[in-house]
Amino acid sequence: MNDYYRFLASYEALIYILLAVGGLFTLRWLWGSWREWRRAVYQLEREFALRRLSQSAAVTIIIFVLACSEFFMASFIIPGLPAETFLSTPTLNLLAVPSGTLSAESMTAFAALPAPATQSATGCVPGQVMLSSPEPAAEIVGQVDLIGTVDIPSFGFYKYEVAPQGSDTWVSLGAGREVVHDGLLGRWDTTAVVPGDYQLRLVVTDNQGIAAPACIVPVRIKPAE
Repeated sequence: MNDYYRFLASYEALIYILLAVGGLFTLRWLWGSWREWRRAVYQLEREFALRRLSQSAAVTIIIFVLACSEFFMASFIIPGLPAETFLSTPTLNLLAVPSGTLSAESMTAFAALPAPATQSATGCVPGQVMLSSPEPAAEIVGQVDLIGTVDIPSFGFYKYEVAPQGSDTWVSLGAGREVVHDGLLGRWDTTAVVPGDYQLRLVVTDNQGIAAPACIVPVRIKPAE
């Protein structure tokens, strides 16, 4: 279905042009059939003319319905769809691995990777893309509230991800579609992963599918008491 929506949105102008050209031809056909039917004298001639008139009227109605459907979809349905609908690669499919279902074996292997030297946030832009809590190098345990800001021009959606320090294998924890200013972005249940050093990443994408530079914050998960 998303492919269908993307097609209607991408080729809206071309669809209108093709329907307009087709409409001109069918209207001409309809007008000619109607005149032929009006001029017909003999019964058989009138029957053939009436048949062509019915066919041209049916095609005209179909083109009109298609034009109305395209207008309705482009004006009312498509603008209300989430931005990720129009991405060629559905980014939010990463959420198929929800918080609390990561395998212990995978996270144990991740946690064994060496940690980088940096202990400060990178890529964060105050007022646009910012993770303010947990703070860089914070030690966290249990259920953690992720506080921050997501507000870029032409905002589409955001997602927050986690990876062990030194790894480029990111696992999505959650996402949102609303602008947030220094508020709750989501929650992370750290009991689902092995204690160790991790990095949180906040990614904000506009409604054209273009992601802003990610805000990355290093954290350490402590063992639950």
